[in-house]
Parts: sequence; structure tokens; C-alpha cells
Amino acid sequence: MSGYVEMARVLRNEQIGADVWIMDLYAPKQAAEAEVGQFCNVRVTGGTVPLLRRPISYAGFDKIEGTITLLYRVVGTGTDMMTHLKEGDTLDCLGPLGSRFEMTDNMLLVGGGVGIAPMLCIASKLNEIEDTTRYTNEEDETVIKPVAAKKATVVLGFRNESETFWADLFKAYDVPVYVTTDDGSVGTKGFPTAIMPELIQSERGEVIRQLTPFLHGKVAGDTVAGAEVADSAVNEAAGAHEASEKVANIGFTSVLTCGPTPMMKGVAKVASEFSVPCQVSLEERMGCGTGGCLGCGCDGRGGKRYKVCKDGPVFAAEEVFFNE
Repeated sequence: MSGYVEMARVLRNEQIGADVWIMDLYAPKQAAEAEVGQFCNVRVTGGTVPLLRRPISYAGFDKIEGTITLLYRVVGTGTDMMTHLKEGDTLDCLGPLGSRFEMTDNMLLVGGGVGIAPMLCIASKLNEIEDTTRYTNEEDETVIKPVAAKKATVVLGFRNESETFWADLFKAYDVPVYVTTDDGSVGTKGFPTAIMPELIQSERGEVIRQLTPFLHGKVAGDTVAGAEVADSAVNEAAGAHEASEKVANIGFTSVLTCGPTPMMKGVAKVASEFSVPCQVSLEERMGCGTGGCLGCGCDGRGGKRYKVCKDGPVFAAEEVFFNE
């Protein structure tokens, strides 16, 4: 679909990092049809400068309230202009656009930079009822039972401690969050790929997990350290046992990732080594967002040529990261 053009009303536009902002908008048509992994294309001015729209992934959406949430980094004139929008102002939004992430029972979510936004969106939808089962009980009554909630573990890659404000965004959701930093100032030193093998193997029950989460979402509330985090992890594991019965001992059923391309290639490689299906969300410059301008093409397996904005941005990893 080509999405809707809405003059979305700004509800909140708040700075959360040195150059990162979060914006809530009232855009009921988009919110009603948006899916995890999709994005909207925003026009920040009624004039010709800047000329092109800016693609921004949904960090969340609420179909009932009619709202969408965007996370954006100030990198140029267009995004700098967005920072000046106030409550009650309007923003020209075209969406929802692109393909979605396919959520599975037990996901490993790996994000870096603004690529954390779609991971946050997925985390916000874990407990939504997506389907129901119908059966007849002993009293010959028809019973409709909701399908069990999905489960996810989050890995976030940062350059240093100053970027860990991204992790705080996950406090509202019941997910364990692990952090890696390039300089080792917080969490594990290195890239997300440094801890993926242990997480994958421990989820399968092949090894005992030694890694300590950075936070435990709703369970821990504020970030704590050392023994307090370890105790929180034990308590959460015990309390979540019954709810996670559905995915116990089967390991991660998918890896979903978004962020810098080198990071995603590394994530896809580790996922392949452990035979876990991987989906990637490509970050490309997009002009129109609907496949018309041909500005965001990428090579696919077997000589295919994809338009990232229309055929993606979400692809099976092996379809766009390959060696032939």
C-alpha cells in the first residue's frame, strides 16, 4: 500500500539524548494500519527546502488512541527543523510504508543507533492479543481463549555509556535488555555479536547464561547494578516460567535486527551459524518512500534488484546479505 498523507498533530516533541528526540503524533489513519517494522515519510516544510521527505521508523503506535511515536536523530537541516515543532503544531506524514517484521514466539531483538526504534516498537506489542483459539469445554460451552503472548530478549549496541539512554525506553516493557559498548564502559565490551552466541545457546539450554542484563523492564524498573541485577534476573525467571512454557527449551525462533549495516551483517552471520532465521531492516536514503524515484535500490540474491522503501525495508537476511 502507498499509505496515507496526514497532517499529524504533535502531542510531544522531547529531547532524550544529545542529538536524539522522541515525538508523539496524532495520526489516526496511520496508527490504525501500521505494523511493526514499517515507517512513515515526513515533510518538514511546506516549501522546497529541504525538498525530500525524511523516512522515520515507527517506534510505536496505538490503534485505539490514534497515535504514532517517532524517534529521530538530528543529522541535517530537515531533522533540525523537526526539533522546533511544539505541541499543537502539525507535521506532514505519509505512511504506513514498507514491509513489516514477522514476529515469532521467541525473538532476539538486536538494535543499534536509531535502528533501536523498530525494536522498541516490537517490544511494545509483545503482549497484544493477535489471535484466539476457540474450543468447547466440558459443559458444552464455546470458549474463546487468547493466544499466549510472545517473548523477546533485547540486545542494544552503543559506542559508550552516554548512549545508554536508549535502553531506558524499554523500561515500560517486560523484556530483559543486554547492552554492549565499544569501549566497555557499560555492559559487555564489543559489538552485539560478542554476546549473541551465549544468549542463543543458553536459551536452548545448552549452556548456563552468565551474562547479566542491563535492565529487566517492568520487573526492575530503574537500572540497578551488581548483585541487585542478578537477584532481579532470578526473580523474573521464576515468575515468568509459566508464561514462557510455550517457548521453553526451543530457543530463539528468530533474530530481528536494525541498525548500521556492518552490525546487521555481523548479527546475520551469527544467526546463520546457529541456524536461527534472521530478518534485517535496511537503512537507505529514500526520496519518495513509495518506489517511484528508484533512489534506494539494493542488490538481492540471484541478481534481483530491490527497492528498499517498497520491497523492504525488512528482508530475510540471506536475501540481501549474501556471497555469490
